[in-house]
Amino acid sequence: MLSTVVGAQDDRFANVEITTEHVRGNIHVLFGAGGNIGVSLGDDGIYIVDDQFAPLSDKIRAAIKALSDKPIRYVINTHFHGDHTGGNESFGKTGSVIVAHDNVRVRMAPRVFQATENKLGEKSLPVVTFNDEMSLHLNGEEARIVHVSRAHTDGDSLVYFKGNNVLHMGDTFFANRFPFIDTKNGGTIGGLIETIAEAIEISNSDTLIIPGHGPLSDKQLLIEYYQMLIESRDRVIKLKTEGKTLEEIVALKPLADMDARWQTDNAEWPDRYVGFIFESL
Repeated sequence: MLSTVVGAQDDRFANVEITTEHVRGNIHVLFGAGGNIGVSLGDDGIYIVDDQFAPLSDKIRAAIKALSDKPIRYVINTHFHGDHTGGNESFGKTGSVIVAHDNVRVRMAPRVFQATENKLGEKSLPVVTFNDEMSLHLNGEEARIVHVSRAHTDGDSLVYFKGNNVLHMGDTFFANRFPFIDTKNGGTIGGLIETIAEAIEISNSDTLIIPGHGPLSDKQLLIEYYQMLIESRDRVIKLKTEGKTLEEIVALKPLADMDARWQTDNAEWPDRYVGFIFESL
């Protein structure tokens, strides 16, 4: 049964192409399937932010090797979801040190130490964890890793490459899309709004922003996203305060006028987003 699952996963990713975009200085971003990967290159080696799905690890290595033949010394996980941490085991087995917030290890550990078909290898787990913030001083700049509380999950981190003025936001920022808020794993609309406010404070008009999903972005798009989050939260709060159930609120389509700007190819996503807000109020 497990071999069938693995085979299906490999087929799913067989045609995925990993593409590379130069961001600024020694920072690049890789796009494929799953979360966008930030890459820092330099004399000290390579470190990356997130690593997508396990079956893509060889393709990711090849894309990075085209940029530099230095070793991949560190992998920073912005949160625990598998489309951002699936490659951990592959990179961990070849000597990369996995770094993440404490809660990332907490969320991943049961899948390592419990007997399940979806069991992760122990090398998948972060081996360096932190509870607030930390820095990597490599490749001529400081990368500040900052935990943000109860946003997309309860273990999200922003990674700010100070010298290059590049901010990787993981899944706290979905460029041009309504977000996914994982309410079952500590995510809240309030925490997400606070996180975007913090990111706006960190940023300036020259900051380049790597979202968890979507194209390379800037502060102006982040501000627009922030305004959308506040407006959508306030609309759901109003209806919930009036005593309406989630089903009644969804039926009213309170975000219909926003759909054209923030819709995805999933027609049900605005309704799901309303549910995320409702559940986390």
